Order: sequence, then structure tokens, then C-alpha cells
Amino acid sequence: MPSSVPSTVPPTFQPARPAAPAIRHELFFLNYFRLAQALVYTGLAISSPRLTWPTLEQPVLAYVVVGVYLLFAVGMLVQTRHAMAKARLVVSGALVVDILVAVLAAWLIHEARIGIAMMLAVNLSTGALVLPLRLSSFFAALATLGMLGHTLITKTPVDGELLESGLFGLAYFATTTLCHVLGRQLRATEALAEQRSLDLANLSQVNELIIRRMKTGVLLVDDANRIHQMNESAWMLLGNPPADQRDLGKLAPELSRRLYHWMTSGKLDETATQLADGVPEVVPRFTRLAPNDDSHVLIFLDDTSLLSRRAEELTLSSLGRLSASIAHEIRNPLAAIRYSAQLLAESKELNPSDARMVEIINNHCVRLNEIIENILQLSRRERSRPETLDLGRWAHGFVEEYKQGNDLGEDSLRVITSGAPVAAVADPQQLQQVVWNLVQNALRYGRLPGEPARVMVVVRQGEHGVPILEVIDRGPGIAPKVAAQIFEPFYTTHEYGTGLGLYLARQMSEANQASLEYVRVAGGGSCFRLVLTPPARHPQEAAAAG
Repeated sequence: MPSSVPSTVPPTFQPARPAAPAIRHELFFLNYFRLAQALVYTGLAISSPRLTWPTLEQPVLAYVVVGVYLLFAVGMLVQTRHAMAKARLVVSGALVVDILVAVLAAWLIHEARIGIAMMLAVNLSTGALVLPLRLSSFFAALATLGMLGHTLITKTPVDGELLESGLFGLAYFATTTLCHVLGRQLRATEALAEQRSLDLANLSQVNELIIRRMKTGVLLVDDANRIHQMNESAWMLLGNPPADQRDLGKLAPELSRRLYHWMTSGKLDETATQLADGVPEVVPRFTRLAPNDDSHVLIFLDDTSLLSRRAEELTLSSLGRLSASIAHEIRNPLAAIRYSAQLLAESKELNPSDARMVEIINNHCVRLNEIIENILQLSRRERSRPETLDLGRWAHGFVEEYKQGNDLGEDSLRVITSGAPVAAVADPQQLQQVVWNLVQNALRYGRLPGEPARVMVVVRQGEHGVPILEVIDRGPGIAPKVAAQIFEPFYTTHEYGTGLGLYLARQMSEANQASLEYVRVAGGGSCFRLVLTPPARHPQEAAAAG
């Protein structure tokens, strides 16, 4: 959850990825120990007349061996980080050197053979934390053979020393096996911990994304009335406050008052309130962050406009089903009334006043039938079957068909295109219903007093190649207050209107992934703009356009 003004959230959630392999502590320990081991060998090789120091049978060779080994230990320690990628190979090579130097040191410094053999056990055990069991056992066997071989080639009696070498070999196998098992369990535990950490990071990102994108405002306030965290919705419902404003009393006094009332009395005020100018009203709800924690409170701000919209959608859905069932029941008696009126109109004995009454009956039957058709169309919500259309060619065909089916008289209806093909994806039948409704309204209402209607169907491409179809008239236009409500169901300014035409047009447009909006024309007139969906481009075309 953001701590201040919400920052931009990426459109898609990016899951956390495992981090790069960590520096293995086993390798650092092994290399540090090897350096200490080399220093011990160096100290044993240096003779001093004042100390009872081991005697060297071949001092020059001993100096060379410990000197080279000391340089090797320093080099391995320096290259530890670079050896991570090939840890097994590096450890295997280093253990071969460790075993060889330990055998030579035990031979050259015979009196210190037991300490040298014990230090070699640490090398083998630490290597077993990294290496497989078979390879660890191989090095344990190699070290055992090396110690036994050193004992056999010495000039001193070998009775007790052979037993010592055998026991050291047994210790090598035992410690390497134990350390390998411990290392395997340690790696499994580390892998599990890393996976759990990764899952926790992903879950934290998901929770943060969900909270930030919630329509309900969420704030975290402490006992000092200071805001610690808020999501995007809360930030907007508070009037987009600056990032450094954290005092709830100064930011939203009414909300602070209600919070204090809830904390002292335990009663919640559920009346709607506006926290800032130009933002919707909200209903605040409070809850403690933990059952026994009075220092932090979560505040939820429910946008009343969302609740009203949901209630309206439920009402319209219920009303649509009810209206559809009523319309079915009305249809049959309406057909009987209209048929009877037509038969009565054919009577030769009908006087002019009765004929006028029959005409009124027929006109109202036609109007009622239109209302029933709109209501049934509202309840059906047929699924769109989109296909790719040449919008300019389709508009020319539509206008020709409309002129053939309707007598325009002095009114004019024409198509204006840019000449270049404009492709769009839509259901042809539903698109025809939408444009027919718009053209019908433009011819009926888009005229100045005493002048014929002039209606244009304009086809063009908008920004980024978006196909646009506009129905424009040169009439008086629509007042701003009326324009804000013309797409609402059952809203009409005409005494014979149903108020469902534009609502159905917008619903069918949205079913085709298109948007329908009203745009006032400068200098007088109205424009209903239909922004359609362009067809999917070929990957090569998209790359060339990009």
C-alpha cells in the first residue's frame, strides 16, 4: 500500500524472480581455513633454536612446499567470488592440492603428523558440504591412502602409526558422510526458505496491487490522527492532497470527527458526506487493525456513486425482465386492436369523425408496438457477431438503403469520406441499428424552424488509425443539461418518445467494443461520434508502424 500519493502502477503484475545465487559461506570458510592451515605449515617449517620445534629432514623441500601452498591459499581466497559458478570443480581441485600438501607435510614434518591429519579432516568435511557423496567419499579414500602411504614409507617403526592412519581414514569417511548429509539438508532448507520468501514477495505485490486498485478508499491512521498509508481511491476521494499532508484533522475534519466519535462511543455514523470539493460523497467505515490494537485504525471510504450505479444496474435489469414479460402480454391484445381498427377503416359507412378516431387508434398502436419492440430488444441483449468492414463502403450502402425505405422529402442525407479505406470491426446488423437510430433522431430533431434537415454521415480515421463514424446535423443542438442525460434509459424530451433509442444504441456500441458519445458542433448542430475498433494488424505491419 502506498505511503503517500499513489505512484503509477504498471498495467501488468510482474512476479518477483529468484535472486542471483548467494555467496556460499562454505567456500569462504574453506578458503580462510586453508590460509590458516598454510600459515600453520609455515610456522612448523620454520626452525628456532630457542623452541622445541619439529625437526625437518629436508628443510629446503619443506620451505618450497609450504611457500607454494601459502601462495595457493592466498590465490584461492582472492578468487572465491569468481569461483561460485564452478564451485564443485574448484573445490575438487583444491582438495587434491590439500591432500597432496598434507601428505608431504606429514612426511617432511613427521613429528606433527597427527595435527596435520586432523586439519585435513576439516578440509574434507567442508568440501563435503558442497560436493556429492561419491566425490566426497573419493577424496576421503584418497586422503586415507595418502596417510597410509606416508606411514609405510617412513623409516620409523610403523606398528602404532598404521593404526593411527587407519583411524584417521575412518574419521575421514565418517565426517565427510555426516557433513554431506548436513549440507544437503542445509541446501534444502535454504531452497525452501528462498521459495517461501519469493512466494511472500509475490503475495505482497499482489496484495499491494489489489489494495491500490480497489474502488473503495483505504486509509491507515494511528492514534495521533496521522495518516500512514492510503490507496489511490482514498487519495482521490480526499481531493488529491499533497504528499506531505498527513494530519487527518486538517485534511478531512469531518472524517476525523467521525473517527473520534466511533472510537469514544463505538457508534458509526453511516450518513454520506463529501470530504473535498468536486469529489463524490462517501460513507466511511472504521475497523481496528488488530483486535487488541487501539493505536491503528483502518478507514474504508465507500463511494456512494458506485453504490448508486450498482443499484441502478440491478433496477434496470429487474425492470427489463418485468417489462419484457409485460410486453409479451400486451402484444396479442394490441395486435387484435390494430386488426379491428384496420377492418373498421374499410367500412363504407364510416363518417369522417369516426375515420379520424380510427386513425388515432392506428397511430397509437404503431407507437405502442415501437415501445414493445424497444423493450424486447433491451431484454434480449443479443451477442454481437463482429466482422471486418470497409466503413466507407458500408456507410454508402446504409444511406442508399435508408433513402429507399424512407421518404426524405426536402431533407438531405449524405456520406462524407476521406477517400482512403477505413477498416473497422463490428457486427453489421447491430451497427446498422445504431446508425439508423442516430440518423432518425438527426432527421427528426436536427432541423432549424422552417428549414429542412441536413444530416451527414462522416467516416474518417482518428489518431493511431482508429475508425470513427459520425452522424452530424446542422440543427439547434442539445442543451448541456439535456446532453448529460440523453443516454439514460427512459429519458426523453419528446412527448411521443420512449427514451430507449440512444440507450440501446450505446449498449449495442459497447457490445461491439465501441464507444458512442455526443459532441456539440461549433456554430450550431449536433454530432454523435461512434469510435469503433480497428482490425488487428499483421505483426510485420505493427512493427513497421512502431
